[in-house]
Amino acid sequence: MSQITAFQQELEREALTTRKMLSVIPTDKFGWKPHEKSMTIKSLATHIADIFTWFGMVMNTSELDFAKNPYQAEEVNTTPELLTLFEKNLVEGRTALANGKDEQLKDNWMMRNGEEIWVNDNKHDVLRMCFGQIIHHRAQMGVFLRLLNVPIPGSYGPSADEMGL
Repeated sequence: MSQITAFQQELEREALTTRKMLSVIPTDKFGWKPHEKSMTIKSLATHIADIFTWFGMVMNTSELDFAKNPYQAEEVNTTPELLTLFEKNLVEGRTALANGKDEQLKDNWMMRNGEEIWVNDNKHDVLRMCFGQIIHHRAQMGVFLRLLNVPIPGSYGPSADEMGL
């Protein structure tokens, strides 16, 4: 199996789990955050949805420089709008991987803010980081929702809520 094919399969598995998590976020809690240093639920959810565009960015560019391209999240105000954004971004990620070649994965990719370099690695390892970011931030969302007493969908098997615990 090619590395791109393996990434495509992983993208589909993580998309299912991410869709379940994003779909239970209550719109009326978009402004909530558990701590002053935390993102709001809306910011975290939008970030999770946006990570699915990173696959195309990594495959089709050699770097992201925030000094030249400041991050601007797309505006969403409801859970259905969030899910629409997620689905659009998922198509972008799928397309990038479908058009990708294993040879590209050896190429270097960099994330920076001007002269400050945050990531400088081969595209294979950066794509692995993208999956790690999805999983990491989705887990954060699970904690946020648990604190709000929102039932959590399972990720890699049933959650305590799904098991009736």
